[in-house]
Amino acid sequence: MRNPGSVFLLALLLGGAIAASGASARQTVASSPDVAVAPQYDTTHVYVAPEDFDRFTDSFVATFGGHKSKQGVFQVTPTPSQTMSQLVFTPVGTVSVFGFKTPVPYPFGIERTGYLVTDLDAAVKSAREHGADVTVAPFPDPIGRDAIIEWPGGVHMQLYWHTQAPHYDALQTVPENRVYVSPGRADALVRDFTAFAHGKVVSDDRHAPGLEIGRPNETYRRIRIESKFGKVTVLATDGHLPYPFGREMTGYEVASLADTLQKAKAAGVQVLVQPFTSDQREAAVVQFPGGYIAEIHARVR
Repeated sequence: MRNPGSVFLLALLLGGAIAASGASARQTVASSPDVAVAPQYDTTHVYVAPEDFDRFTDSFVATFGGHKSKQGVFQVTPTPSQTMSQLVFTPVGTVSVFGFKTPVPYPFGIERTGYLVTDLDAAVKSAREHGADVTVAPFPDPIGRDAIIEWPGGVHMQLYWHTQAPHYDALQTVPENRVYVSPGRADALVRDFTAFAHGKVVSDDRHAPGLEIGRPNETYRRIRIESKFGKVTVLATDGHLPYPFGREMTGYEVASLADTLQKAKAAGVQVLVQPFTSDQREAAVVQFPGGYIAEIHARVR
């Protein structure tokens, strides 16, 4: 028969070890580096055919205002490739545009955004510690270094660092990274990403109007996150989504939806989802020349 005193001592030791482990995990999260810079450096990655490149960038500027960086052809992957590349700066968000002249090496093209970080190695280490998988290890590009990581739910994003720190104008409104995941992975994604980004959950609506995802007679879960990286909206659904919902990677906030859509249409942009009102915003979904799909919204007072 086991000595009751030994059992009690073992329980104390195990309890202490578990408590120490929990404290260590909390300390790791609390001491993780804040590697974000600012929302204007969160760029949506847009892949278009070379023949659609200028049509897309022209229509994007015509819709939102702003200007373009100098266009060039570069190798931006760790294996041989060539792509047209250009940044488009607007008051409501920045996009990195790629028009590959060669086949696109895997897994490039599945990353939705690029986040500028202060230290790439520290950012990759922190992402790993917070549950992300590193799908493309850090590699040099013409102006710095990059890596691609994957969060729970299959959310891929690029982390990047520049040899010379870039200086972009602050945004008038911060766009939202719109992430569709299954209900079973939403909590893990939110927990891991907010810890990595030093962010906070600003709302978690488990009965958001299904109108927002093309299912007006139902509800779904919508979680909004804010951090120094910018805004993320997590849409937890069963994947039964009518087109084009789930294809829009970014939501852009504008002063007037009607005025913006008028400019967009004049620039050859197609309205896929007509304006609707929900969650104190009026929204629509559009497709730009070249295929890029985006949500555009304005606050309703």
